Amino acid sequence: MSDSNILKPGSIVGFCNPLLDMTVVGDQNLLDKYDLKSNNAILAEEKHMPLYEELMKNKNIEYTAGGSAQNSLRVAQWVLEKPNVTVFFGAVGKDKYSEILKLKANSEGVDVKYQYSSEKPTGTCAVIVTNNGKDRSLCANLSAAETFTEDHLDVPENKAIIENAKFYLVTGFFLQVNAKAVQKIAKIAFERKCPFYSI
Repeated sequence: MSDSNILKPGSIVGFCNPLLDMTVVGDQNLLDKYDLKSNNAILAEEKHMPLYEELMKNKNIEYTAGGSAQNSLRVAQWVLEKPNVTVFFGAVGKDKYSEILKLKANSEGVDVKYQYSSEKPTGTCAVIVTNNGKDRSLCANLSAAETFTEDHLDVPENKAIIENAKFYLVTGFFLQVNAKAVQKIAKIAFERKCPFYSI
């Protein structure tokens, strides 16, 4: 019997900063306009904020459910070929970005239990591909991803998922956002004698 046959929905839970990856093929002019460098990754500053709306106007834009744990869960779903074995937790805004993000994650089999912030927009990551696909520049705006609160773990539906999971994945990025939530998740994993992974 393969692992995919014994894993039930919600067996793997992940916690991180959800980001809507916005990928376009660009050029040096676009990089220069926003003071970006090829083959680099930075956190967005105020001067980068108009970039995301500009990318959305690109007819060839590709959207992906991003953030390191959400990416890892997407890969797990691809390997397992069984929908909703993975569940992702993180904070997003109440906006068009979170709608696209949820749609993309769900389309790849990842169930999401986002906490919605009414104060900040969904986190985004501009991915500008240059040099005939050889280089990429990443510009991440964490925004709502930094607003996650541990009370979201106590929502009855979420609590049931977390307390019945078999594997726990928490990123170092998420630890910076809410250490108390990470401690709570680690305690549950420890008490249940389940693997707790951090990347």
